[in-house]
Amino acid sequence: MRRIIVVEYEEQWHTRYEAERGLLQNTLGKVISQVHHIGSTSIPGLSAKPIIDILLEVYDLDELDKLNFAMERAGYCVRGENGISNRRYFTKGEEHRSHHVHAFGVGNPQIVKHLAFRDYLRKNKKEADEYAEIKHAAALASEDNIPLYSTLKADFIAHHLRLALRDYK
Repeated sequence: MRRIIVVEYEEQWHTRYEAERGLLQNTLGKVISQVHHIGSTSIPGLSAKPIIDILLEVYDLDELDKLNFAMERAGYCVRGENGISNRRYFTKGEEHRSHHVHAFGVGNPQIVKHLAFRDYLRKNKKEADEYAEIKHAAALASEDNIPLYSTLKADFIAHHLRLALRDYK
């Protein structure tokens, strides 16, 4: 069973993202339009589960699907849409996850949501600190129940995502 562990921010997360970005660009090549570091590990100072979340903007999801074997060779588990329409989701590491890759076609509204929320928390330390407290409490209260952990953070995320989208440029 996967454990939910929230740790203090680690400077190495950015380095781990950069290394994985290079691997993904070499693996997927011209399918990729842009690569973004998202999620809590992309926000300096924010506590997080130590899993690097990466957002890929791709030109064509069908072309990406043709590269599933290449992603497997790079150490990823191919998970398809995994509950979000028009997304391709990949995980690295089973019990000890190290990376999540979320891929969307260029122009998908999910891209703006991820980037807006990330940028909002980067600019608003008070809200980022509040989110860290919620994450720590949710990790303890959920007792490694991942859906419950997500539920306990959902109200904060929904509220602040609305604010982030309002101001996103």
